[in-house]
Amino acid sequence: MPAKMQRKNMAQADTFSGRVEQDHAKMKHDGGKCMIDALSTATALRERFVGDIDESFWVPAYQRGYRWSPQDVEKLLDDIWESEGSPYYLQPVVVKAMVDGRWELIDGQQRLTTVYLVLQYMHHESLQGSAPAFSLQYETRPEMARLIKEPALIGVDANIDAFHLSNAYRAIEEWFDAHKGRRQFAANKIYGYFFESVRFIWYEAPAKVDSATVFTRLNVGRIPLTDAELVKALLLAKAGNNESTQGRDYEIAAQWDAMERELRSAELWAFATGGSRDDSSHISLLLDVISSETETGNVTPFQTFEELRSAIETDWRALWNRVLDLHSTVVGWFEDGDLFHRIGFLIATGDRLTDIVSFSKGLKKSDLDTALIERIRERLGLSAEAVPDLSYERRSVQRTETALLLMNVESVRRRGSQSERYSFHEHAAGKWSLEHIHAQNAERLNREDQWRDWLQLHRSVLDGVAIIDLQERESIKVRIDDALARPKVTESNFRAIETDVLRTLGGEADVDMHAITNLALLDAGANSALGNAVFEVKRREVLRLDKVGRFIPPCTRNVFLKYYTPDASQQLHFWGPADREGYLVAIIEMLTPYLSSAATDVDETGDDSDD
Repeated sequence: MPAKMQRKNMAQADTFSGRVEQDHAKMKHDGGKCMIDALSTATALRERFVGDIDESFWVPAYQRGYRWSPQDVEKLLDDIWESEGSPYYLQPVVVKAMVDGRWELIDGQQRLTTVYLVLQYMHHESLQGSAPAFSLQYETRPEMARLIKEPALIGVDANIDAFHLSNAYRAIEEWFDAHKGRRQFAANKIYGYFFESVRFIWYEAPAKVDSATVFTRLNVGRIPLTDAELVKALLLAKAGNNESTQGRDYEIAAQWDAMERELRSAELWAFATGGSRDDSSHISLLLDVISSETETGNVTPFQTFEELRSAIETDWRALWNRVLDLHSTVVGWFEDGDLFHRIGFLIATGDRLTDIVSFSKGLKKSDLDTALIERIRERLGLSAEAVPDLSYERRSVQRTETALLLMNVESVRRRGSQSERYSFHEHAAGKWSLEHIHAQNAERLNREDQWRDWLQLHRSVLDGVAIIDLQERESIKVRIDDALARPKVTESNFRAIETDVLRTLGGEADVDMHAITNLALLDAGANSALGNAVFEVKRREVLRLDKVGRFIPPCTRNVFLKYYTPDASQQLHFWGPADREGYLVAIIEMLTPYLSSAATDVDETGDDSDD
């Protein structure tokens, strides 16, 4: 590793370690009152087949009654049926041992009750010989223990709990009846899946945990247990139960929380995921990457936990060190200007972090740079000769968008400033698409409200274009005012005014309006009238948005500021031939490191052919 990079990683590690030490001290202050989250101290954490559940459960008073809808029940049965015997994980069942041998059911009542009803239905209908092996008792609703055994007998005047039980039971009955002559076959399959593939995550809380607090944490705001929390719980349990590593659980918890906070940075998250969504757990991204190193990726809930569980059981230290190393790698990429922009572009255009981690293994910084450039070249699939042919047409639109995004990202990268970076967060949060720099007509507008918006937008710029003949300008303004004053704007009236406005503000009419030289990345949003506006209207809107702090892709801003137009050809209000030519030169120059030779240029027709 180059000395400069090594020093940078050491500085980064020192900063992270400082934060961890602060968190560690905070957790241990006051004799340990600031304890690790109760859910991270499970005394047992394992998977169990649904058919193997045979405990007696006690549902405490702090829980609400059964509330699953028929749709919830139907979806559960559909999901299990469609799993076709592949591993299927239900949400965790959180329990705590009671002194009388029963288990307090802290979380999972809805799912466990539904499973009970399915088993009870199959037994009642003689589709299976065995009744449910587990039982449910209720602190404040003792009659429920009887009702779940005979839900078909619940009357219409039953209480709300019984009402929902009855509806769920009927949904189960209807689901099996829908299989008609194959009802027995369906029952056999579901029953078999319960014993062979459908699993609960059995999450046993320690005796010292306050059950009501745990229940509130899981259900207020409907916060579900995640793969990340399960992994964390098992890691801390392993670290805390080992005498030789006493206190290490506090250290891991502090490191975990520090990484979670760092990954919650909007820009870091968008860089690593290509998205702007704020997930409940961010460290899960790292866990998913590590789990995918041995598998093809997540296909079912809790698969990441299941894939990592054996690694934790075998050597939890090694697994945790892999998490720390991956976090350090991702943050290191984020803080390096060249890697940030190139990796960010690849992820924004379809790669996953897993892909980048996989192909970067064993590469030095310089080799990684070279590999990224080649990967971008393959993604772009363009030669310099092919760039002018990019357009808005269907066969080319995706590659045109990719080329213009790369131009924007590369233009910021080349400035070499750590304080100025392309915002992948803003890019992910926006509705960016190819828009015409100058629209030749408003054919896509077909409603009166759109016609009114278009007329108002273009009326507002006429006074600012001094080179228009005064008499002609006033005539058009009068006609627009007259049309807007009428109760209804007709299409014939709109099209007539549109023709004159475009002739006055439209610039050249004999050019390819769909060529890349007339395209830029814009977030027009729901304003279709703006998307169909002439250059001057869009220029003013871009400047207005820029002034109020809205994100504008840098090359889009440059287009409307005439940044690429030679000084001798400057004119402010129109998008003409000299503007297009200067823009094309800039595009090719910015993309040059990623362009292939003409002989290897990718065939544009590909899968986008018009057949």
